[in-house]
Amino acid sequence: MSSASDAEHDHPKWLQHHFDTPAQQFDAAKLGMWAFLGQELLFFSGLFVAYGIFRNWYPDAFAAGSHELNWKMGTVNTIVLLFSSLTAALAVRSSQLGKKNETSLWIVTTIVCAFIFLVVKYFEYHHKFEDGLLPGSYFGTARDMLTMDVKGPVAETLELPHHTHVFFSLYFVMTGVHAIHILVGIGVWIWILKRNLRGDFSKRYFTAVDITALYWHLVDLVWIYLFPLLYLIDYVPPGHKG
Repeated sequence: MSSASDAEHDHPKWLQHHFDTPAQQFDAAKLGMWAFLGQELLFFSGLFVAYGIFRNWYPDAFAAGSHELNWKMGTVNTIVLLFSSLTAALAVRSSQLGKKNETSLWIVTTIVCAFIFLVVKYFEYHHKFEDGLLPGSYFGTARDMLTMDVKGPVAETLELPHHTHVFFSLYFVMTGVHAIHILVGIGVWIWILKRNLRGDFSKRYFTAVDITALYWHLVDLVWIYLFPLLYLIDYVPPGHKG
């Protein structure tokens, strides 16, 4: 009877059969996640390189396009994501301490922050669609619209440089792909929450919470670069002609 109990202790139910020890399983999972995050960085780096090339070609258009973005909404989303990274880290810490209820609380808070980010992004996108600030060939209608007077406290005529559609093409691709990663993260966090409520995690096993938080930190990191590149960097060198 004691030998069976010892065997169960040495090989807990969450330890997969192809691993010898919990430490080996944890290290393998962590290495696999870092490899995945590495290829994700390579994917986003291609978009950043494209941004750098086109910005160098059309600095005036990118400056004008950046001015059309709502930096206040971008700032709110940045704060929300930074806070969600904190709550994700706290979820990992709580799971390491075996505090099930606290872990659930921090996971739910992270999910709520993710939804807030998407809601703010929806209003941003909606505003761009209303103004016709769309990518590619769809931008043609926008330029016609923006040459007309704008209703508001101070009516003014907006004139955007040629190739501004390139900026908005990159804007929608980069922020859209990032939003897809947010949606994936929400799905994974919900799965982790269900497992935590089921009692799958403890002081001895919290790997899934840890690697999910790693993924979420990447989502946060990418946005930290997207925010200044798209919303804040609109400087055009003096005398430079686009």
